[in-house]
Amino acid sequence: MYRLSTKKMISAAHILHGYDGPCSRLHGHNWNVKIDVLSDYLDKVGLSIDFMDLDDLLWQVIGRFDHRHFNDIAPFDKMNPTAENIARYFFDEIKEKLPKHVKLEKITIWETEEYLVEYFENH
Repeated sequence: MYRLSTKKMISAAHILHGYDGPCSRLHGHNWNVKIDVLSDYLDKVGLSIDFMDLDDLLWQVIGRFDHRHFNDIAPFDKMNPTAENIARYFFDEIKEKLPKHVKLEKITIWETEEYLVEYFENH
């Protein structure tokens, strides 16, 4: 089994509704988003999935939030854009776009250097 990873960064703002603290006001982060995928398949070149394709796929999902306000973009116009909710949403979107022979193991999102959330499915 092979584990491949890629990581990208977006800059985006959000407001946490119902939160009692400074994050209830508009603020932003440089969000680092890393995905880990698993595959036991190798093509004729010896690749599970091309890193460039994995990068493109990740950007397809997260790029529309870059330099934007999460609360203005579906589904976060109706769902509180906590790091947990963002991680789950990105995970579900990326999972649907991967080739059948590649499984999304987990996603890790850093709001800051100190604070991160990981999401994975429990099998």
